[in-house]
Amino acid sequence: MRILGIESSCDETGIAIYDDGKGLLAHQLYSQVKVHADYGGVVPELASRDHVRKTLPLIDAAFAQAGCGPEDLDGIAYTAGPGLVGALLVGTSIGRSLAYGWDIPAVAVHHMEGHLLAPMLEENTPEFPFIALLVSGGHTMMVKVAGIGQYEVLGESVDDAAGEAFDKTAKLLGLDYPGGPRLAKMAEHGVAKRFVFPRPMTDKPGLDFSFSGLKTAASITIRENDDDDQTKADIAHAFQTAVIDTLVIKCKRALKQTGIKRLVIAGGVSANTQLRLQLERVMKGMKGEVFYPRTEFCTDNGAMIAYAGMQRLKAGQFATLDMKTKPRWPIDSLEPI
Repeated sequence: MRILGIESSCDETGIAIYDDGKGLLAHQLYSQVKVHADYGGVVPELASRDHVRKTLPLIDAAFAQAGCGPEDLDGIAYTAGPGLVGALLVGTSIGRSLAYGWDIPAVAVHHMEGHLLAPMLEENTPEFPFIALLVSGGHTMMVKVAGIGQYEVLGESVDDAAGEAFDKTAKLLGLDYPGGPRLAKMAEHGVAKRFVFPRPMTDKPGLDFSFSGLKTAASITIRENDDDDQTKADIAHAFQTAVIDTLVIKCKRALKQTGIKRLVIAGGVSANTQLRLQLERVMKGMKGEVFYPRTEFCTDNGAMIAYAGMQRLKAGQFATLDMKTKPRWPIDSLEPI
């Protein structure tokens, strides 16, 4: 089976062609960072318009890279949610229309299921069951995964997602958009323990997350101290350490609670080097194993959508002719395979 994947949920247009026998044949990605940089964040209308301009040329580029054409496809997978409704509508309408015109099936893919399954694109893949920590700009959740579509949400953020907190704190530090990766880079030059921030919701049972208070603590610290480069780096270091410690504590709690020894981390924040190092140490100490996608597949991309869509199409799940998007779409509402 050979699938074309289309990702357009936010500010990146991702196109990929995946073959279940040969693996990933093509991977095209366009980032809208320059489009939104002047505004300090994603402008939904501009994001939608840019997806309109970029999606079809990227599909052509993917075909050229893979050395195949529409006649070689067995289906099209597109992100139907969650995400920005206008951006989702672009990918949904293009994906569904092309599938209709080429007389092949289409499947609507859950964006976070794509992230959750992204490690399956690597050579070393996790077996079910496993615990998944999904951390991105829009979502932070802990999920028990018994199989594809068999998801139990153990905990999630009650306010800001981890990636969102990174970006907002970076903005307070005067860093350009996208701020999260820039804050992580700045933190490398910070002095440990000059500032200490709370590890929210770790002193009480449960696996929910909260990062708004941590962001507020960082804001107060920024306001009450000098704005020299070293102070900013020290604050960035303290903030990143607090976020990572919180995520690690919750992962250890979830693993002990379930008795599962396999951990998957996915989503944009999973590219954070310090988070990966700490979780690798934790899993080694627990005699378990941690899995994550390569860096380019941590952020939004078409490859994860093509792979997730292929699993759904193989199970006989197809999209109807209507074009539905779901800006809000609980992952535990998905149909199991």
